[in-house]
Amino acid sequence: MPTWTALTQTTNRDDAEALAQACEALQPEPMGTGFFEIEDGSDRWEVGAYFTESPDEVGLALLAAAHNAQPFLVSELPEVDWVAHVRRELAPVVAGRFFVHGAHDADKVPQGSEALCIEAAMAFGTGHHATTKGCLLALDRLAVDGFTPARIADIGCGTAVLAMAAARLWPDAPPVLASDIDPVAVDTAAANVAANGLDGRVTCLEAAGFDAPALRDGAPYDLVLANILKQPLIDLAPDMAASVAQGGRVVLSGILTTQADEVIAAYTAAGFSDPRRQDAGDWSALVMTRG
Repeated sequence: MPTWTALTQTTNRDDAEALAQACEALQPEPMGTGFFEIEDGSDRWEVGAYFTESPDEVGLALLAAAHNAQPFLVSELPEVDWVAHVRRELAPVVAGRFFVHGAHDADKVPQGSEALCIEAAMAFGTGHHATTKGCLLALDRLAVDGFTPARIADIGCGTAVLAMAAARLWPDAPPVLASDIDPVAVDTAAANVAANGLDGRVTCLEAAGFDAPALRDGAPYDLVLANILKQPLIDLAPDMAASVAQGGRVVLSGILTTQADEVIAAYTAAGFSDPRRQDAGDWSALVMTRG
């Protein structure tokens, strides 16, 4: 089935949200709309609408003008099995003791490594992005340093690769709680947990931040993982402070190197200290301690 995308940018979050909502009234109707902040320090927002029929370009132009946005760029996408393409293209990733691979590379696992099988799917976190790899390396270093958390949560877990890594590192801890706001991600995470033989070691649930009874009841945590984006991380800082035990750690990523100081400042203000930062390309991973 052919697919069309219509993409534009604006400098105002309210305009972006209103424009995404207005696109839903177009005929033919889009199969989905969305907006997000472009994480490059430009303070711009992208708005997208996705169609299974050629969209009304005049209507899109009028909506863009009415909401202070650039003209929409409309493109027809070729029919590609992207999951199969990604499976072919993604090579295994080595991060400390971890070897993250697809099922097609199961025969390449080095002896003595901690293998995690993550198939390409509709959830973030195959291990190939620098943020995920940075978090895996941070977990490995914590274990090498002798850190032994008893209660662990992964907020915004995506494929649950980080939750599974923590479960492998600390097998005597209670089950790791892995949450995501996206139900597709939660289903993907649960499937990955089962495929890696970690049923009963990782519990997957749908939640925004710590807003779920299981997450609230599990606090305070000795270790919280959050590989999301700058602004959600900053917004979560007070809840992190309330949910992490004294002496507990947070592993934070999904942030550009230019944003790391802002995230560190927010968590310092919330009562965290001793920031340890690892940069990889344009991305940073942080480890901080609850005071």
